[in-house]
Amino acid sequence: MPPKPLVDLNAFDLDRLEYGPEEIRKRNPHRFEMELLHGVIAWRPEEGLVIGEHRASKEHFWVRGHIPGRPLFPGVLMVETAAQLCSFYWRCVYPDQEKFFGFGGIEQTKFRGSVVPGDRLIVAGRTAQLKARRAIFDCQGFVENRMIFECRIVGVLV
Repeated sequence: MPPKPLVDLNAFDLDRLEYGPEEIRKRNPHRFEMELLHGVIAWRPEEGLVIGEHRASKEHFWVRGHIPGRPLFPGVLMVETAAQLCSFYWRCVYPDQEKFFGFGGIEQTKFRGSVVPGDRLIVAGRTAQLKARRAIFDCQGFVENRMIFECRIVGVLV
């Protein structure tokens, strides 16, 4: 049984982005195939909440080889999408930090479904701890309001 969602997605306009790709690039260094966070739907620092999206396309690099004839968005890339969302949040709070904010750990990860080309993965993150040198986020991913994954991401200065 999945845990309770971190956020009620119905309370947000999921068709409206607060931050698009250009704004994300100002905060996250990922480029080309590794730009997995396609938009930020909501950034609510007063609630410790961020919601973003990844739009799985048949043109993405993973489709050809993960799994031929039945392409699945790899779980590790789902978690990477969540990490990019968390990094975006952290960078909004600490914009003057020059070091890269990257993975320190991934905990309590469970996959509950799949993401295929044509799906829109909505990722929600909520801060459990937020400091300049370390942050912890609880994250969940959804496709059509169905929880696909959950994890806890630890981010650190690298």
